[in-house]
Amino acid sequence: MTDIKSISIDEYDYPLPEERIAKYPLAERDASKLLVLKDHRLQASQFKHIGDFLPPKALLVFNETKVIRARLQFQKETGSHIEVFCLEPDDDYQVAFSSRSPVRWKCLVGNSKRWREGLLHMPLNVNGQEVVLQAERIAKNDQYSEIEFSWTPVEMPFATLLEAAGEIPLPPYLNREAEPEDRDRYQTVFARYDGSVAAPTAGLHFTKPLLEQLSHEGFELDEVTLHVGAGTFRPVATSTIGGHAMHSETIVVRRSFIQNLIKHLGGPIIPVGTTSTRTLESLYWLGMTLAEQGMALRQLHVEQWYPYESHPSLSTREALENLLRYLDQHQLTRLEATTALMIAPGYTMRVITGLITNFHQPRSTLLLLVSALIGDQWKEAYQFALDNGFRFLSYGDSCLFL
Repeated sequence: MTDIKSISIDEYDYPLPEERIAKYPLAERDASKLLVLKDHRLQASQFKHIGDFLPPKALLVFNETKVIRARLQFQKETGSHIEVFCLEPDDDYQVAFSSRSPVRWKCLVGNSKRWREGLLHMPLNVNGQEVVLQAERIAKNDQYSEIEFSWTPVEMPFATLLEAAGEIPLPPYLNREAEPEDRDRYQTVFARYDGSVAAPTAGLHFTKPLLEQLSHEGFELDEVTLHVGAGTFRPVATSTIGGHAMHSETIVVRRSFIQNLIKHLGGPIIPVGTTSTRTLESLYWLGMTLAEQGMALRQLHVEQWYPYESHPSLSTREALENLLRYLDQHQLTRLEATTALMIAPGYTMRVITGLITNFHQPRSTLLLLVSALIGDQWKEAYQFALDNGFRFLSYGDSCLFL
């Protein structure tokens, strides 16, 4: 593990001019450019033609998470503006969104020095009904504050309040406020489950007709959920990756999905995005955890460096079958766990055989993940993209790495 931790982040830097960052999406989702790395050869195409490059009968895995309107703007009586950015609830996501007043969330607080104590108030009109949303800081630590939200009328679900009061949390590198079109375009067409503060951006290129076309062409489409946290935007600030703490994120996977994954082992399994990748690879390590610690565990979690430690030999099939046994033993139809998995050069992929993804920030853990899959060819791919007018980051163009 020492070698992994000593990787210099300087090796994963590249010059990204501001004008190459896509500030807005294209008019048509699938009109984006597609950079294909196949048989060690690079070529450019358009995303709508991705089916021409996918291996036959590939299983494509999508992240069904939905971006919530996580930014809440309060104004104190003194005139100070306080931004409360909802990261994750204290309770289960679906419980938290359906909850009546009050609920507690882990949040980031902007202009925090102006809010020492007391309640923040936000008057709202929700479907013609007068509502007052209140926020109180219960606790504060280095990484987040714990905020209790309360409101009247108390029977209104918290999800309805967020929808009415919140703003879409665009990535900070876009350097602009959210606009009306972002409500639709910073969301995949297959988003189902509220919980993310960032979109799984590789999925933004898909349209419903393209999904239908891929299914008709014999590709199988299946879904997992990983709720993306704000840490996804945080570059590695230390000289080596060993000093970077990965954020923990919630994953939810149906039992039927794990069965389908086992059926496709040995064939092409291609996640749509780094979030789907981390989910799929985390499943292996959750199965390993059960092999080492037994089926009685109640809270399943993948630690950041766990895969780089010494473990017994366990095939991917055996690991996934452990998960099925765990679900059966606990009479569950879906697996819920958390992961802080860091996929970096030196990591061996246990599940995936390719990746659909966007172009990522310099010095980011997402770029480390890409390098773990294709090695130093990421440098050639990114230089090709810079030389050929590709657009970068969340609203930018896409890659298919095989």
